[in-house]
Amino acid sequence: MRVAVIGTGRVGLVTAACLAHVGHEVIGVDDDGERIARLSRGEIPVQEPALEAMVTALRQSARLAFTTDLRAAVRDRALAFICVPIRHQSNGAADLSAVEQATRRIACAGPGDLLVVEKNTVPANTGAWMERTLAMYAAPGARDIEVASNPEFLRQGSAVCDTLHPDRIVVGVR
Repeated sequence: MRVAVIGTGRVGLVTAACLAHVGHEVIGVDDDGERIARLSRGEIPVQEPALEAMVTALRQSARLAFTTDLRAAVRDRALAFICVPIRHQSNGAADLSAVEQATRRIACAGPGDLLVVEKNTVPANTGAWMERTLAMYAAPGARDIEVASNPEFLRQGSAVCDTLHPDRIVVGVR
């Protein structure tokens, strides 16, 4: 399956590498051009056992690539994971502005069906909010986009192992 992973921080990079490791063709997307340049050179910005070797091998096999072009990355994909940073406001509430930006950009990405999976741990009803955002920003005749939630339970230092051998998996859909 052809998969896009939006956000190449710890969660996104581990998710992209592990999906490619199990056989999918994955493209990691990030707005940070310098981060993408470093990843494309094989420089891994996070410390996770086995991740650097995995990313190097997957890049060489062409199952894992990186880009800053979200529109092109999701245009011909069946599945897109949103793994952007979730910050917290001073009152403790989650700041979902990065999720909203990614969702809006996906809505404009072009034709073809797509399943968008929110990978972060987010507040209840975020999926319904994402569906409304997708509908609001979709171009006329836009693709059929479904939304799912798959919160991550990755421990720092064992994220690759946690992804490949999870002790629990949570998936939510409408």
